[in-house]
Amino acid sequence: MEKHLNANPESGKNFYQNFHDKGKIVMLNLLKFREKADYTNLEQLQPNKEICGEEAYLLYMEKTLPELKKAGSRILYYGKSKDFLIGPEAEKWDAILLVEHESVVKFIEFAQNKDYLKNAGHRTAGLEDSRLLPSTEIKTTPNIDQS
Repeated sequence: MEKHLNANPESGKNFYQNFHDKGKIVMLNLLKFREKADYTNLEQLQPNKEICGEEAYLLYMEKTLPELKKAGSRILYYGKSKDFLIGPEAEKWDAILLVEHESVVKFIEFAQNKDYLKNAGHRTAGLEDSRLLPSTEIKTTPNIDQS
């Protein structure tokens, strides 16, 4: 299975085009942690003792939370995971994170913020693989008779 840790320019462009002017977006993060955090080329961030990937990711979250709040974003949910109830058996995720952002523009400003970027390496050190799926709320619900 191919690993994914960062957006590529094409997916970033599509994200902006598909979600610009749609209001709030919620990002579904699927996270798989490294057994041991890898701080290769990130020595300036490396803790003075060896840590696991989940600990590195929690450092990332601790440093990121103030920047998220400044951007008007918030964490909706963070929880443990493992096997799909419906989905491929081979695909395993350690955690799920849902983050609400005020808009695509606010998300991009947050993602390019220098105070955020100086600690984003903890994310890279901690994650073996990830998925990031943006979504917008569906304002109408289907009229389903449940009787």
